[in-house]
Amino acid sequence: MNYHFDFAGLLPYWKTFLQGALLTMELTLASTVFGLTIGVLCAIGRRSSYGAISTLCGIYVEAVRNTPFLVQIFIFYFGLSSIGLQMPAAVAAVIAMVINVGAYSSEIIRAGMDAIPPGQIEAAECLGLSKARIYWHVILLPAFEKVYPSITSQFILMMLMSSVTSQISTEELTAVANNVQSITFLSLESYIVVAILYLILAVLLRLLFLIGEVWLFRRKRVIALAKRRLMAPQLPVTTLRT
Repeated sequence: MNYHFDFAGLLPYWKTFLQGALLTMELTLASTVFGLTIGVLCAIGRRSSYGAISTLCGIYVEAVRNTPFLVQIFIFYFGLSSIGLQMPAAVAAVIAMVINVGAYSSEIIRAGMDAIPPGQIEAAECLGLSKARIYWHVILLPAFEKVYPSITSQFILMMLMSSVTSQISTEELTAVANNVQSITFLSLESYIVVAILYLILAVLLRLLFLIGEVWLFRRKRVIALAKRRLMAPQLPVTTLRT
């Protein structure tokens, strides 16, 4: 089989690929911000002492996690339009992504909150801290620090899953590849370019999340620095005298 790659044939469409990449990032950032907010609230709700709130949050999480993402998108785009609630494809994609990632991030955050030792909470109560301060400084922030790698991986996975939104004509990267290859008949080249762009976007997101970790969890850096200093070998007395 003699196949000659013709990536030069895609050069006239570089702006189209760039627009698709930008829309993919916009979908991802919107789902990250709103999905994380829903995830935190739902994690708190599932640990609530009020049975109704806990049950509702549990139903939401299980319903989303046990249905395909594609079906969820179809419900918001095609299903709601059949009852008169029409919305643009990008809006339907964002809503579906937010609801999906909110359910998954909720379970990740709840696992981190459950990992907080009860003694740590009791110590905070003994110090006279208010319930709000205990929940924020003793439970939520340490829990979020524990699960930060998992939660960021979930958001990167959602960025990759945004390719499914091409099924409702959202002009993100995969939809752009479909359109370009139908015009140029360069299917292999189009999808190779899109795969490389997805890889670049994933790396950029990981770098952004790494910067966010450094900025958010300064306490973690201080503790790590203190441990390195404690574990550093002590200089011999003769060396110190000289």
